[in-house]
Amino acid sequence: QAVAVTGGDETNAPGWSRDWIDTPHASGWLALPRIDTPHTHGTGCTFAASAAAALTLGFVPADALVLAKMSTAHALRSGYAAGQGAGPVAAHAGFGALPGVLPLMSWDENAAGDATFLPRRHGCEQIGLYAIVDSAERVRQVVAAGVRSVQLRIKTPAAPDAAWQAALRRSIADALAICQAARATLIVNDHWRLAAELGAPAVHLGQEDLLALGESGRAALAASGLKLGISSHSLWELCRARAQRPWYVACGPVWATLTKAMPWRPQGLDNLAWWVRMAGVPVVAIGGILEPDQLTQAARSGASGICVVRGLGDDPARTLPRWQAALDAGRAAPPLPVPELPHSSL
Repeated sequence: QAVAVTGGDETNAPGWSRDWIDTPHASGWLALPRIDTPHTHGTGCTFAASAAAALTLGFVPADALVLAKMSTAHALRSGYAAGQGAGPVAAHAGFGALPGVLPLMSWDENAAGDATFLPRRHGCEQIGLYAIVDSAERVRQVVAAGVRSVQLRIKTPAAPDAAWQAALRRSIADALAICQAARATLIVNDHWRLAAELGAPAVHLGQEDLLALGESGRAALAASGLKLGISSHSLWELCRARAQRPWYVACGPVWATLTKAMPWRPQGLDNLAWWVRMAGVPVVAIGGILEPDQLTQAARSGASGICVVRGLGDDPARTLPRWQAALDAGRAAPPLPVPELPHSSL
């Protein structure tokens, strides 16, 4: 059902070590900068044993192979001379919380580790309380209440007609004008070409939508100048999102959510804290955040932004102060511990 072709010895990708994976959930190149060491004996055994251990812990093959890549890179870093010739690698605990060994993953077979390696960003910007709404009027309400990051998420019907397209354009244009007047940031969900045309600053796309764009569509999106937020629910989705060099990566669902049907298990606060440590870009927490105390806990993870969908209620001006106080309390509280390994979300 799943295949990994390790490519640490290939010579057609200078500076990169790439492995091709093909699994029921995802296919692509896992890529890390090549580690310059002569001590490589045992890399295959380390990779295979690490993948087997991750499968035993309940990770699906795509995620297990990400962990195997990380474990092997860490073992290569710890390789040592022993006798003549290539020395052995040395596997150690602790690889699972090292940002430098989390690989990038390509979106298809054509983009194989040719992006600039994503460094850890220090001092990531604070996106803050992040409202998700479904109309321009609702944008007006939450922005008037004080929200400064708002996503307009208007679902596309099965058969969108010209009237719907015109209404969508008006909604985005109106929402953008509202946000510009208040110096708030509008993030348009899905409709990136229209967002770019109307001058919106940012968009949010799910991974299936990004995959459907194809290589040329993703290149056009990158060239548009739009700031990009990307959903992620698993290790391979995090690795794939990083390869697009996004503005932020969303981690979810933190808690179980009924907003939309999805197969993912809740990430919990432990995976959220791990995402924040490992992503290298700002992380937005999303999913099941219904009470201010949950927002406080999510803020303790170090997440740059925290999404509230239904929690602002019918009167955001009345409820927002409580949510903002919860965010401030979380920012001031001791940070959550980061686990040595994440848990499986599928």
